[in-house]
Amino acid sequence: MEGYFVYILAGGKKGELYVGMAKNLKWRVSEHKNDLRNGFTKKNKVKKLVYCEQCDGKESAVLREKQLKKWNNSWKIRLIEKFNPEWKDLYFDLN
Repeated sequence: MEGYFVYILAGGKKGELYVGMAKNLKWRVSEHKNDLRNGFTKKNKVKKLVYCEQCDGKESAVLREKQLKKWNNSWKIRLIEKFNPEWKDLYFDLN
């Protein structure tokens, strides 16, 4: 999947959450899954893609990422559960 995306990774159902943005979502999530970069997701084992949305372009993706990062976890959990109530790892559905 290419374009600009905002995504949320989880360490488990209602566990640690990470909000990110990527141009190539599959490649970026694979980096998280394979611990190719040091940081929060590697340290906290946050690897499950539980939410993603495509944005119109880079600028809108950056703004949406910043917006979601400001949300408290209960708001993020509601967003995830609205679109992915089973907390399925969406990575395996990416093309």
